[in-house]
Amino acid sequence: MTGRLLIWLAFAALAMQAPAQACADGMSSAAGARPKVGLALSGGGARGAAHIGVLKVLEERRIPVDYIAGTSMGAIVGGLYASGMSVRELEALVSHIDWADAFSDRIPRENRSFRRKRDDDLYLVKNKPGISGLTLKFPPGLIDGQKIDLLLKRQSLPVVGVRDFDDLAIPFRAVAADLVTGEAVVLGRGDLALAMRASMSIPIVFAPREVDGRLLTDGGISKNLPIDVVRRMGADAVIAVDISTPLQKREQLQSVLAITDQLTGIMTRRDVDEQIASLSGDDVFICPDLGDITTASFDRAGETIPAGTTAAEAVLDKLARLSVSPDEYEAHLQGRAKREARNVIDEVRIVNRSPLADGVIAERLHVEAGKPLDVDRLESDLDQIYGLELFESVYYDITDESGRTVLTVTARERSWGPNYLQFGAEISEDFEGPNFNLSIAYTRTAINRLNGEWRTGVQIGQEPGVSTNLYQPLDPSLRYFLDVGASFDEWAENIFDGDGDKLAELGLRRLGVGFAAGRELGTWGELRAGIIRDTGEIKTQVGDPRAPDVDFNTGELFLQFFVDRRDDVNFPRSGGTLRTRATTGLEALGSDGDYEQGIVEWSFAGSVGRNTGLVNGSLAMTRDSDAPFQSMFPLGGFRRLSGLELNELRGQHAALVSGTLYRRIWDSSLLSLYAGLSLEYGDVFQQRSDVEINDGIAAGSVFLGLDTLVGPVYLAYGRAEHNRDNFYFFLGKAL
Repeated sequence: MTGRLLIWLAFAALAMQAPAQACADGMSSAAGARPKVGLALSGGGARGAAHIGVLKVLEERRIPVDYIAGTSMGAIVGGLYASGMSVRELEALVSHIDWADAFSDRIPRENRSFRRKRDDDLYLVKNKPGISGLTLKFPPGLIDGQKIDLLLKRQSLPVVGVRDFDDLAIPFRAVAADLVTGEAVVLGRGDLALAMRASMSIPIVFAPREVDGRLLTDGGISKNLPIDVVRRMGADAVIAVDISTPLQKREQLQSVLAITDQLTGIMTRRDVDEQIASLSGDDVFICPDLGDITTASFDRAGETIPAGTTAAEAVLDKLARLSVSPDEYEAHLQGRAKREARNVIDEVRIVNRSPLADGVIAERLHVEAGKPLDVDRLESDLDQIYGLELFESVYYDITDESGRTVLTVTARERSWGPNYLQFGAEISEDFEGPNFNLSIAYTRTAINRLNGEWRTGVQIGQEPGVSTNLYQPLDPSLRYFLDVGASFDEWAENIFDGDGDKLAELGLRRLGVGFAAGRELGTWGELRAGIIRDTGEIKTQVGDPRAPDVDFNTGELFLQFFVDRRDDVNFPRSGGTLRTRATTGLEALGSDGDYEQGIVEWSFAGSVGRNTGLVNGSLAMTRDSDAPFQSMFPLGGFRRLSGLELNELRGQHAALVSGTLYRRIWDSSLLSLYAGLSLEYGDVFQQRSDVEINDGIAAGSVFLGLDTLVGPVYLAYGRAEHNRDNFYFFLGKAL
């Protein structure tokens, strides 16, 4: 799950609401010498940006803040402000950050390993539970939180050397909860970014974080408005800001999400009531009116800032008692510690909490001791490590040890791994007859210190099959590899006449083994060479019953160069691919005959706004036009000469070029809907002398495409020359 729905779930589960009637209570402050002022900031998701509006008024009215305590979003705003970040910087951060992306674990495809990119070629669902024996294992949260970890770390880097939160520009406390006992945990020391992250680890949604041996989750569970915390820090007067969502009325409780939201509010109500009741006449209570802005409305977070300002201005008469003179306020500001980044690294350490060799992690880090830290490059490196899909989190910290600045990278293996199950469904329908397959795959990762991987899959349906594959990297960089596999599968191929009428249906059965060795070229490409040995048979299932059955044997050497820079495999918006493959069939390897083939395939995508253009091309040749039937090149079907039947054409040579335009016409947190059209031109040829550009077939299609968690869905109409047309429906496999 990603996107806005996850954010809604996250902060609906967090809402940590106080009763709406509490907002009406007023507080007064005592006269006399300047009291120490403490700021208590509640949780409330996207509504928490209203805290920034309150801070803006406090600065304008010269009200010094001596202590801050916050929970969840209050901990994030309060912690960053306490670190020395200005109100203007906070406002820019909250208003311009891509929160939907921050609250997802989707690493940019360019940072995934090339091996993991190839998983996209399968129609298996990407989300995969772990398995141990007969027991399924699931992640501790719907979101690991890798991106939000790095976001908070980057923003707190200038104070990364501060380990006592009393030494920040403003003394600070983050409130989390012990997931084992439910007790409130007040964090005042350690890694500021980790403390803020622990405070907002909404149960079920975000994975908890371990701090000092305790498994911590969102502090709103136990203390959503930490008034008593800031008072214990030394505050004489408390400014409490409550931005939690009021309880809903009965008529609003119409869905499971609304009811979940309500239950979390009820669970936290008692403590919030008690906290508010503890306020005295010297304290100030602020409750912004945030209207219909919910805990998950991060696209509207900027709107909450003025609401916070308005709410604070509404109690200026009470705040005025805490105001100081310009000279006193300036002296207060000068007394705050400054944010100073430590950017020259003296030593790099790796804390590897996985069975993999340390070198697997070290090879992907490009931090040089004695040189300034490039945070962008470091985050990209960590993304690539995380993109191996072996780790639950890949985090870094910077500490001062005897005057040396040490960068420590900690990689924690997935708690639900290293063995996984994946399921998939594939449906194709050209309204002449459906094709339906179900599959299940069992994958063992990290079977040795160099991340060997073994996958076994079974497919049932109209194209049954079974396969097993061992992929073994040979060095810590995981660049060089061996790939060994075996498979058995059955499928059908139709034979058509020149008018598209089906003459026969052939049933093919194949048992094969393969061996390859190669080198990954970073995350963008791969070079491999290998041997394939197949044996099988071809039977006529529909058609002339006198047609003889044919046994075949294939023995091939191949060399392949593959580049994949697409940002998405289903509906790419940028990047492209290039695949070149040379194949030689040899009788010496058991092939029925000698032949040589070559193929070049390429694609490129570019976008403007919601509109994307995609260009594809392929050229396939057989040197002496003598390849066996099972090795010929097929064309026909959606976007491969739309309007024709699937694989209607088959030849020794083939050429195709196509252009596709599509527009994203609708989005939700789980789905994206596209409308598009394609134009295609190509054909197959039996002899090289027959290959002529002018002899191609023109075709095109219009389609709707839906990007879903179980793969792409297409509904299309295609038309080709000579009044050939067809309808298509596909689920589960990218085209």
